[in-house]
Amino acid sequence: MAITREYRRARIKKRVRKVVSGSDKRPRLTVFRSNKQIYVQLIDDLSGKTLLQASSSEKALADAAKANKVEQARVVGKAIGERAVSAGIKSVVFDRNGYLYHGRVKSLADAAREAGLEF
Repeated sequence: MAITREYRRARIKKRVRKVVSGSDKRPRLTVFRSNKQIYVQLIDDLSGKTLLQASSSEKALADAAKANKVEQARVVGKAIGERAVSAGIKSVVFDRNGYLYHGRVKSLADAAREAGLEF
């Protein structure tokens, strides 16, 4: 039986989530990518709440929708970084959610770092 991409990602996701956990002082920055959009959230795992979120489907970031997917991810990363810094969050734990650290995920992470987040 061949291992599907979804099954492989689910295994990696479980393995990473055993170790990575967010708190209110250092939340978890988690990434989800669909075929057309990219979404990112800052999550406090102790209380089970989402603190901040950003996505490429927001109207404020709609001009980036005309760019390619890597540029969209860069705009979303910059937006979440700026929102987090303005909310007083400087340090996060990065959860790539089972995706390879390449392409859109890497672009988002680099832009968030440039905006002032530390991880």
